[in-house]
Amino acid sequence: MSNLSNSHKPNNNPNNLSLFMKTIKPILVATAVLLLMSCGGKNQQQAAAPQAPSLKVSTLKKQDITIYNSYSTNIQGVQNVEIWPKVSGFVQKIYVEEGQQVKKGQSLFKLETQTLSQDAEAAKAAVNVAQVEVDKLVPLVEKNIISQVQLETAKAQLEQAKSNYNSIAANIGYSNIVSPVNGYIGGIPYKVGALVSSTMGEPLTVVSDISSIRAYFSMTEKQLLQMKSEMADKGAPVSSENTPEVELVMVNGETYPQKGKIAMVNNIINPTTGSVTLRADFNNPNRLLSSGSTGTIKVPSTYEDTFVIPQFATVDLQGTKMVFVLNDDNTVNTKPLNIVAQTDKEFIVNEGLKEGSTIVTEGVSKLKDGQTIKPIKQ
Repeated sequence: MSNLSNSHKPNNNPNNLSLFMKTIKPILVATAVLLLMSCGGKNQQQAAAPQAPSLKVSTLKKQDITIYNSYSTNIQGVQNVEIWPKVSGFVQKIYVEEGQQVKKGQSLFKLETQTLSQDAEAAKAAVNVAQVEVDKLVPLVEKNIISQVQLETAKAQLEQAKSNYNSIAANIGYSNIVSPVNGYIGGIPYKVGALVSSTMGEPLTVVSDISSIRAYFSMTEKQLLQMKSEMADKGAPVSSENTPEVELVMVNGETYPQKGKIAMVNNIINPTTGSVTLRADFNNPNRLLSSGSTGTIKVPSTYEDTFVIPQFATVDLQGTKMVFVLNDDNTVNTKPLNIVAQTDKEFIVNEGLKEGSTIVTEGVSKLKDGQTIKPIKQ
């Protein structure tokens, strides 16, 4: 009995108490660490909460803007006249140099006419013989010695001889080749001594009048319709007289100092390419432009009361361009754009936005509808 009762008495042995403290101390330390980690995690989560980004914004204002559509062009002189010989012969003389400026009626080439001259002498002799025959028959008819028919036959032969002579004389005249227009001489492929004719592969030369030039270019049916619509909206009849002035960018990248005018619009659409040909005329007083050169025609289009939106301020959602509009509470929402035209860096918009609205102009690729930002006004 005494042993059983002793087993339930508290053990106040100092060694046992020390052992108990050693056992519970790690547990208390671990619990404290867990509590600290829990509190620290909450603070870290609160510190990591995303803050509204500071982004640049811009207020929309309507404005008028002119943009240019560019088209490749081929430049020709107002006249490019090919010089062909009307008769065959050897080139006897060349009176001009390549690139030389010439005037209308100025001599260019002389062809050898020795054979033609001999033919002309023979034809002239035939005319004289026929004339003698007519002169001989006239008095005989008057005396009724011969019939009138014989005289008429002789007269017909005389006219034929004269016609043959005149034809040869004209060919001799054709051997002197003159310029039909004012202009500049092109290349001269045939030299003195070369045999030339009207059936040869290329002309003797080309005389180009570049006092003004013609720039030919093409645009699509849609582009032509847009240009005509703009003219109609301004109350002008659709004609070459009322087409806009255009600019010419030369092959060296510089803009020609004088503006041109669209002088011809071919209203027949090419069914193969779906394009139409136009021609713009430019004065060329300093002969700066050359026939056969290339360049770029810039045709203006003016848009009134429109918004000009930088392309970098837009996002593409399922093929629709949108901008983020700033609300009064600094949240943003997307708005679709009705784009009527564009430049290399901007969109021209005429509907879907209100004047005075503010749009976000940076960081739009990372924004979402309803997100709050800190606007930085530009």
